[in-house]
Amino acid sequence: MKMVPKMLSPLVKDWAPKAFIISFKLETDPSIIINRARNALEVYRHQVVVANILESLQSFVVIVTKDSETKLLLTEEEVAKGIAIEEKIVDHLQCRHTTFICDRN
Repeated sequence: MKMVPKMLSPLVKDWAPKAFIISFKLETDPSIIINRARNALEVYRHQVVVANILESLQSFVVIVTKDSETKLLLTEEEVAKGIAIEEKIVDHLQCRHTTFICDRN
């Protein structure tokens, strides 16, 4: 296996500096996930990190921005209905994107 370069930095700095950019952070240790997400926001200067823990990958995420942490959790009822966490993620990020666009104009 070879290491590949991180593409987030040139994406934010050079290719799409005015875009609404989201990254994803997956960890195995819940005690470090928020700090890692905040560090990514600081280093890469993008808008959002979708942070999750491997153990709860399909049912819980935290949407981290420079100003907030929003927990998205599937209820037992939603899991029974076959709802995927990605639906909640997309709905939430769509609202944030709309706000981002409106604030820019």
